[in-house]
Amino acid sequence: MSDIIHLLPDSVANQIAAGEVIQRPASVIKELVENSIDAGALHIDVSVTDAGKTCIQVIDDGKGMSETDARLAFERHATSKIREAADLFALQTMGFRGEALASIAAVAQVELRTCQEGEELGTCLTIAGSKVEGHEAIACPKGSNFMVKNLFFNVPARRKFLKSNQTELSNILTEFERIALVNPDVSFTLHHNDTELLNLPAIPLRQRIMGVFGKKLNQDLLSLDIDTTMVKIHGFIGKPETARKKGARQYFFVNNRYMRHPYFHKAIAEAYEHLVPTGEQVSYFLYFEIDPSHIDVNIHPTKTEIKFENEQAIWQILSASVKETLGRFNAVPSIDFDTEGMPDIPALDLDVHPVGQLPQTSYDPSYNPFNQTRVVSPSSYSSSYGQKARTDWEPFYQGLEKGGDKADWQQGNFFPEESAPEEPVSHEEPMLYTDSEAEVALEKTTQHYQYKGSYILTSVKSGLMIIDQQRAHVRILYDQYMAQIESRKHVSQRMLFPDMVHFSPAEIPVLEDIMDDLQALGFDLSSLGGGTYSINGTPAGIEGLNPETLVTNMVQAAIEKGCKVKEEVQSLLALSLAKAAAIVPGQVLTNEEMNSLVDGLFAVATPNYTPDGKTVLTVVKEEDLEKMFK
Repeated sequence: MSDIIHLLPDSVANQIAAGEVIQRPASVIKELVENSIDAGALHIDVSVTDAGKTCIQVIDDGKGMSETDARLAFERHATSKIREAADLFALQTMGFRGEALASIAAVAQVELRTCQEGEELGTCLTIAGSKVEGHEAIACPKGSNFMVKNLFFNVPARRKFLKSNQTELSNILTEFERIALVNPDVSFTLHHNDTELLNLPAIPLRQRIMGVFGKKLNQDLLSLDIDTTMVKIHGFIGKPETARKKGARQYFFVNNRYMRHPYFHKAIAEAYEHLVPTGEQVSYFLYFEIDPSHIDVNIHPTKTEIKFENEQAIWQILSASVKETLGRFNAVPSIDFDTEGMPDIPALDLDVHPVGQLPQTSYDPSYNPFNQTRVVSPSSYSSSYGQKARTDWEPFYQGLEKGGDKADWQQGNFFPEESAPEEPVSHEEPMLYTDSEAEVALEKTTQHYQYKGSYILTSVKSGLMIIDQQRAHVRILYDQYMAQIESRKHVSQRMLFPDMVHFSPAEIPVLEDIMDDLQALGFDLSSLGGGTYSINGTPAGIEGLNPETLVTNMVQAAIEKGCKVKEEVQSLLALSLAKAAAIVPGQVLTNEEMNSLVDGLFAVATPNYTPDGKTVLTVVKEEDLEKMFK
């Protein structure tokens, strides 16, 4: 029987490894820029074409590589960062696996130009699909210049499933932001299709955060600094009043490495408990410095998951330091009795009025406000109304005396004689499809009842219908907004004083991608440069809502969903705006408002469910009601 186990060729093994390390163009930029930082670069230029699908170029002024090192760097498990297993627990660099360059060269066409300081000539190396195509000496500046072209050219399935340019560019900017936030002493530039997106000089950390996310964030941050024998934590946390449901800037860094850590995030969330509304979060930028031997970063190829030796103790330190910072800056709200300008309440002077001899009050038992012949003196009634005679009131009640003529009070048409009850306006009987696909029709009635400001109760032929008023309004508004988007006939209200909203570089591509749909809804935005936009107009009918919050939430929703199909994005925007503009639970409605809401609900095509599949109404059948009282 022949042997069936064999070693895979290096090119195939590299492509398999690339599946974990290189997932999209953003992964290439992350690996190359981190290598530049490990090489001691102080200035890094990144240029991408077609969101990195066509070309990615990373130029640095680091120490460069020799001719031998340049060739060896593209071999699997070739690295200058570690030499033995023990070095994994003393890492001071971003990379250490020795897989990144080999993985990139396996799925792209790579050209490297590099030169060490003091050398007259450098090296130019060309590789495509793990095969070396060129190797020569050239004149080039100190540092390294990587050019990665046609990513996944030999893996068409991977290239096919790359998302739109706007989405991939957003992912690139997200990775770029993480690196820039942890290396404020390095200057960065980022260009896309020859357009400069970011230019970040080497500045202090707080200014670097402002350079990435806008100067407005500066007033929202509180400084945090705690130093213990176990861990040192410094950075910034947001004020409670800046909490938001979506779009909070939340970053953890450990020894200059970005990480995700839900457990530590929970520590911050608990510190803000009772300070921010439920479901809202604050921004934070926290940097941990810890002995490398107490953490393990070798968990996943992306290196964003890190294990801590003393995780619970660090959790307690983090929670305590956040609470201390909030208290030190008086960010914790306190009960403030504002008595400025209020009159003092006089205390009872027992020397003047001993116990048992309290001051007595007097009143006039003969005073009658309906007595038109009597004028109340100021001494007996201090109100200004008591200083003039009362108006005759008898004419208002003429004809209402006991036994009076019926015609006298009928003249006011309060109780028209022989008036038949007015025929109530009937609802059109809609076709509602429940789980049992039974048809339910509203009875001919306009009387509805509201329960706890959240539900509308109305009688139908088969029993009692219960409608969630907020979801019903969402259903109605969603259809209206979708009709606006499809027809492009929006109704926009100009703002007297435009609002300003700032977006991070990673959010701008998504905003530009949905800009046409936002305009169809009625938003009028214009770019002021630097990621700042002016909101000049808003959709009609959203008075009282914060336009800045609305636009931010819709952009964040588009980022979270990652919608690629245009129709899905439009539906997402319409739903986000409908939820924001809908009536809130607890809002008391008049019978006319309930009538209008119910009529509008049954005018839509699918009144039973909200656009995201939540139940709008339910019917308690008459026989079920009868069973309850047996």
